[in-house]
Amino acid sequence: MSAFRLATKQDLPDILEMLADDTLGAERENNVLSDKYIEAFEKICNDPNQELTIAEINGDKVATFQLTFLQYLTYEGGLRAQIEAVRTSSEYRGQGIGTKVFDYAIHRAKEKGCHMVQLTSDKRRPDAIRFYEKIGFVSSHEGMKLKLK
Repeated sequence: MSAFRLATKQDLPDILEMLADDTLGAERENNVLSDKYIEAFEKICNDPNQELTIAEINGDKVATFQLTFLQYLTYEGGLRAQIEAVRTSSEYRGQGIGTKVFDYAIHRAKEKGCHMVQLTSDKRRPDAIRFYEKIGFVSSHEGMKLKLK
């Protein structure tokens, strides 16, 4: 399939395009490479507990996701991987790339010694939720958020 690699600053325009390329993403992303995006990217790259990843097929950037490794005291000091901002380029959707992205992300989590991979998904994304359930994720907790801005 594709090659997976850590994102570089040159990938930012493509990542922003993927993030904004759906109904919900279009509501919150402006797809303009601003200083805020550059600053966030640099913080992610400088944090050893973060991996912003790009998937490529024949040099085309087809998917992106961010893994965050969370250290806990529970589970005897266990480590979890949080996967977020999963996007497949619209022209490549429906080709099994999402499954390969999750296979890779779960492999990375195991390599880091994680005992669990977790994610959140907006309830307005029923197709994504069905996909996550199909590949083995279980809705075991009720997630809650409090917007601060």
